[in-house]
Amino acid sequence: MKMNFFRQFFLQEDINFLLTNRVPRIFLTRCMGWFSQIQSPLLTRWTIRIWRLFTTLDLSDAKKQSFGSLHECFTRELLPGSRPVDADAAVLCSPCDAIVGAYGQVVDGMVMQAKGFPYSLAELFGPSQDTSDFKDGCFVTLRLTSAMYHRFHAPHDLQVEHVTYISGDTWNVNPIALQRVERLFCRNERAVLRTRLSATGHPIALVPVAAILVASMRFHFLDVLMNLRYRGANEIPCAARFSKGQELGWFEHGSTIILFAPSGFKVCQGIQTGEALRMGQALLHLPQALSKP
Repeated sequence: MKMNFFRQFFLQEDINFLLTNRVPRIFLTRCMGWFSQIQSPLLTRWTIRIWRLFTTLDLSDAKKQSFGSLHECFTRELLPGSRPVDADAAVLCSPCDAIVGAYGQVVDGMVMQAKGFPYSLAELFGPSQDTSDFKDGCFVTLRLTSAMYHRFHAPHDLQVEHVTYISGDTWNVNPIALQRVERLFCRNERAVLRTRLSATGHPIALVPVAAILVASMRFHFLDVLMNLRYRGANEIPCAARFSKGQELGWFEHGSTIILFAPSGFKVCQGIQTGEALRMGQALLHLPQALSKP
């Protein structure tokens, strides 16, 4: 009963927006980063109990069942076999556990954040990046809640060719904020991963977007932690190969990944806005699959 009260209270739109956005977002995000690193199993257990008052945190598939810090819980690994990866070479799989926030066509370089709130690929990717590959392609917005598994994986066999890091704000990225803050994804801290499918050469872009309490991203192929204190190169050429389902990195808490594919890709049947996906589920059909009888 008490849990339901807390959840219903914070789900009220005005209260949720006020408490997660009209606050010193960057300061609180840095404080959470510090707090999450404190090594104390007892403090961590109590923090997780409080966390469960507001979320449906499920740790049953975690490799570890006890944690020395909140950071260990946020970035937890799963038991082997917990996330089967769709083996069909004709589909891209979901790179993460997520709720489908939006999906559809990119229209002349414009993407829909929420009803009536478009943003441009050029602004999202930054001035250094050529977005013509995705100008009339498709996109899927994948929102990771705080209780979800926070690691993200390769949606297909691919090579990461370039990373652009763009520092920014830490607005909440939940549906309430997306309906109130224009071009929100273009305002927040983010990274643009330009990749290419190994078998077909199709370009695929993954854009992890940070949010309040979560402005920190780790990629296995880069020896840096990208967060609000990062002062390294913003343009990083890469040549890192990954197989389908292989882990790319993680968020420190929960946020959003926007996946972009060029024209000819198609969202798999059954994908709906608001649907909860697990990493490894079929997400997009490759163009070759569309031409098969």
